[in-house]
Amino acid sequence: MAQYIHSVPNFSDGRRPEVIDAIVGQLSDRTGVTVIGYYPDPDFNRTVVEVIGQPEPLKEALLDMAGKSYELIDMSQQHGQHPRIGAQDTIPLFPLLGITLEECVEVADQIGKQIFERYRVPVYFSGANARCEERKNLDFIRAGEYEGLKQTAHLPERAPDVGPAALHPTAGATIVSAATSGLVAVNVMLGSTDVSIAKRIAKVVRGPSGGFASIRAVGLSLTERGVVAVSMNMFDTVNTPIYRAFNLIESEAARYGVPVVGTQVIGTLPQEALISCAEYYLRLEGFDRTQIIENHLIDLLDPTPSDESDKGSSGLAKTEPLPSTSGPASRDEGALAGTVRGGEGGGVE
Repeated sequence: MAQYIHSVPNFSDGRRPEVIDAIVGQLSDRTGVTVIGYYPDPDFNRTVVEVIGQPEPLKEALLDMAGKSYELIDMSQQHGQHPRIGAQDTIPLFPLLGITLEECVEVADQIGKQIFERYRVPVYFSGANARCEERKNLDFIRAGEYEGLKQTAHLPERAPDVGPAALHPTAGATIVSAATSGLVAVNVMLGSTDVSIAKRIAKVVRGPSGGFASIRAVGLSLTERGVVAVSMNMFDTVNTPIYRAFNLIESEAARYGVPVVGTQVIGTLPQEALISCAEYYLRLEGFDRTQIIENHLIDLLDPTPSDESDKGSSGLAKTEPLPSTSGPASRDEGALAGTVRGGEGGGVE
């Protein structure tokens, strides 16, 4: 059967439209590859891209994208609010249809090795590709960012997994990974302009400060909307569903006399994340996923029997929750990059 991978590559420019278009353009007009969307952020000086494709054409497209990033982005001149170590900062892969995590790990390994062979840019492996436990955490790899890592990459515990024990002078390094599933990025908007309220609620919600172990959250201002938001990266919407986090935020906001005025989902998410909300709020009984008519399109596109062990009722690859850690998350968390516009993936930051 046909195999498809979901990837969320991040590159370190969110300000120059001509550069962004040139880099994203490497993924366009390719058989077997579809760009879902891309999300430049000038404050982070970073662009998040969502793309799906068949393994071989997607691999080649991502390699060409990385090459264009290395060509057009000089890390010695790059500055932004988001942690980063390279021009093509991350390339995470996730199984989408008819492919296992183990196969995605192999594709990620190939991408990492070919990045160095083609462009002489060193590579760190994270997520399921990590060569040691610490490197499953993007925060560990990114400690010190580009500037600091330049000074410490010669140390055995800081050296790249592929390439010499040094960063490329202008391209830096790239983090390549595979993981079972990416995060879900959600903003819960509050009817207030007081960002301190959103920050206090975010502290209650996020795992490291005593909230949900698989959620990272910050409070921020959405100035164009005239509201504040609790902005979340959710790594396990199976065991910690969106409605549970939403209810906590709503309850905490009520303490300050502040209403919830809306919710944004940023980028893509599994349909199960929304179905669980419908089941909870509508009190659905005996609902079966085969009742969603669009799910049957999968059977028309690929008539493989749907009872294979690696697929759920829709024919899509099953996803297991990511393990949670105490560090920020991988669509990004130290600065929660992508919680506002897209995100990255590949391990828990």
